Amino acid sequence: MVPVGCAALQTTPKQTLRPGPGPNRLHHMSVTGLALRLHERIYKGTDGRVGHNMIGVPSLLLSTTGRRSGAKRTSALVYARDGEDYLLVASNGGADRPPAWLLNIQARPDVEIQIAREHRQATARVVGPEDPDYERMWRAVNDNNRDRYAAYQRQTDRPIPIVAVTPG
Repeated sequence: MVPVGCAALQTTPKQTLRPGPGPNRLHHMSVTGLALRLHERIYKGTDGRVGHNMIGVPSLLLSTTGRRSGAKRTSALVYARDGEDYLLVASNGGADRPPAWLLNIQARPDVEIQIAREHRQATARVVGPEDPDYERMWRAVNDNNRDRYAAYQRQTDRPIPIVAVTPG
């Protein structure tokens, strides 16, 4: 069942999400997924005037290069700060597979971030549980996001990595 009004959610000027299976369909998208997609569209559509703190925690837009397509891919993600770095969590909502943006970063670590209206070039590095800074970073991102990441980690056997994004 598709929530009322979702069938008209525009993804591009020529593309509409519709119920059912397929790449532009809502068949497998959760209510949370729809809310996050809407948040991303508002953030992009207002060039950051709206969206930075829209969901109650700070978020940024991360643009990566598709590892296979070479196309620009953008995701709205919650972040925490660690000095000059922006810390992102590749949780994918606790799914057993990592988010596509993580795979793109592993292939091409040069990224762009947008924080509110500010656009910055940056380099991303994946920080796994074996890294000595991981526990400290994990506490920072998990506290910032009200323990959601700990809940996601309990849902999957996949170790959830942190991505440190360094502007410059």
